[in-house]
Amino acid sequence: MPRDRDEPAAVRVYTVCDESKYLIVRNVPALGCGDELGTLFSTYGPLEECKPMDAEDCEEYTDVFFIKFSQVSNARFAKRKLDESVFLGNRLQVSYAPQFESLEDTKEKLEVRRKEVLVRIRSTAGSRTEGLSQYSLGQGSSSGNSHHQMSSNKRIFWFITQLLT
Repeated sequence: MPRDRDEPAAVRVYTVCDESKYLIVRNVPALGCGDELGTLFSTYGPLEECKPMDAEDCEEYTDVFFIKFSQVSNARFAKRKLDESVFLGNRLQVSYAPQFESLEDTKEKLEVRRKEVLVRIRSTAGSRTEGLSQYSLGQGSSSGNSHHQMSSNKRIFWFITQLLT
């Protein structure tokens, strides 16, 4: 059923555990175009592997490919750009494949994400602290809820920075 133009598109949210440097690409035309597919995906970062998955069920005249990036961020970018894009006449279906991760891959992925969050928090700490310091118990919005929310945000920000340092 087609959706209305005014209706916003559905959005899928991924957690750190859902994302992976391993991707499964479905609906690839069965034309022996693995090299071209690898070239397309390598524009988003270095690939470690790009190979057909013979054990996967797929539609007639299509193939399924396994792609491994060297970094999760490259796979994330490639998935965002290439999922639902047209490749040789077929609309690609790109999905994460965290089931192929080793324990070391998962540890590395979580450590990289922890560092990214820490950098973001530290880079915005100055601007947030300045903005939050304007609100004291006697100041702020006339709404009690806004003041309570701001105090709650201060506590959460402090707690996160304590966890990450």
